[in-house]
Amino acid sequence: MTIHLKLTQVFFACFLLFSSNSPANTDPINKAYSVQTIQTPPGLISETGGLAFLPDGRLVACFIRGEIMIYTPKTNQWKLFATGLHEPLGIQVISNSEFLVMQRPELTRIKDTDGDGLADVYEKVTDDFGISGNYHEFNYGPVKDSKGNQFIALNTASQGGSVKPEIRGALNNLGRDMTPGIYEMYSVVPFRGWVMKLVPGTRKLQPYASGFRSPNGLGFDLEGNLFVTDNQSDWVETSTLYHVREGKFYGHPASLVWNKDWKGGKPVLSPLDELDKMRTKAAVLFPQGIMANSPSQPLCDVTEGKFGPFAGQLFVGEMNRARIIRVMLEKVDGELQGACIPFIDGHGLRRGNNRLAFAPDGSLWVGQIAFGWGGDQGIQRIVFNGDLPNDIHTMKLTKNGFDLTFTQAIEKATALNPENYKFRHYYYKYQRKPKNQGADTSVQQDIQEVSVTGIKISADRKKVSLKMAALKAGYVYELKLGNITNTKAEPLTNKLICYTLNKLVP
Repeated sequence: MTIHLKLTQVFFACFLLFSSNSPANTDPINKAYSVQTIQTPPGLISETGGLAFLPDGRLVACFIRGEIMIYTPKTNQWKLFATGLHEPLGIQVISNSEFLVMQRPELTRIKDTDGDGLADVYEKVTDDFGISGNYHEFNYGPVKDSKGNQFIALNTASQGGSVKPEIRGALNNLGRDMTPGIYEMYSVVPFRGWVMKLVPGTRKLQPYASGFRSPNGLGFDLEGNLFVTDNQSDWVETSTLYHVREGKFYGHPASLVWNKDWKGGKPVLSPLDELDKMRTKAAVLFPQGIMANSPSQPLCDVTEGKFGPFAGQLFVGEMNRARIIRVMLEKVDGELQGACIPFIDGHGLRRGNNRLAFAPDGSLWVGQIAFGWGGDQGIQRIVFNGDLPNDIHTMKLTKNGFDLTFTQAIEKATALNPENYKFRHYYYKYQRKPKNQGADTSVQQDIQEVSVTGIKISADRKKVSLKMAALKAGYVYELKLGNITNTKAEPLTNKLICYTLNKLVP
């Protein structure tokens, strides 16, 4: 239904019109990047659910208390566009005056049709999914592919909340266990734990992929591959980045009750080996407590060098610490896998990094959220200053080890010292959480140091080839680098990198 609003919001809009003389505090990061803090209007609870840029270069942001606001970077001025939304956690720009917003109850089209800068049409696009009233049933997206298909992701419910007497959709209690003492996320109304697809011109969602717990982030790479992050907890031993494809199952079994072919009773009670054979593994694992605890939106660097040397790679927000992660992927034996590395730690960056967006000038904008967990609120901007960072550019698997390519030429003596490469490998067991293991605790299995048995450096001193004593599929290879410097004796910006080795080079 389309609702044409009388614009009684005008007074509130004027109240929230706000500008500042300075957009930011600046903190340089090894001369390459700076973090700036964007001032938001007084009185606004600026917990950010979505960020995007308009064709005219302005920023649009939605906040979980219900506002959509537009920011003009040239004047540092904010203006209210819409109010009254229910926990919006994603926004997509259609034009300078029209947006798609993912709310808790529906995907909504919001327009300004008379050109006064305030929304006057709120139109339901689809609400073709279930709601049980559980507090944890968040919704994410939308993101659009090259054919115009829209994708959203639906959270599972938490045992920390209840199912309300009045629900939307069919109730199916096979989507939960309810055994006393068991921590579980569950799916008792349609398509909780799924990524859903909406074909242009339709309102009915199509089930696309299952097996997600808390998929707080969707995005595409340059090749049109869809990626979704998931957050660690039951059945998700450590946080993940999945390459999502239609019809695949990604590990959290509760959502399987909404698979039309499922005939196996309660999915969470299915034999573990059967579930393991069904699931598609993550392209990248984020080791819990080491790399990320609660990853959010994956965003591809489409700036063609405006944001530095990492064009085509993914940046991923992290909620629990002041960190942005960088992901470098490669195809091995037909499947995507790869490495993750901190991009920024601290340097003025806040926690709760929930939503990311690249501006037309190539700067990276970050929206923060707390929402009852450990985080912050507000919006920050990360700017490439033009100085090349001294960092690992890529980590690639070879038949007997790894190739590290650096952004700058490195000093030969430090690069050839095997003491500067401390590897260990481990894996995460696919399992339901044991009764005595906390919901937010991950256990690494088979932790072993792995020695480097050979080192070669390229003629331009930008690539180091490492020969390993052993390589095993199904393991994370965590590398801590020592005192490797560039030719000016400057240290690396980041010295921790983790490679998810699902498949060996054939």
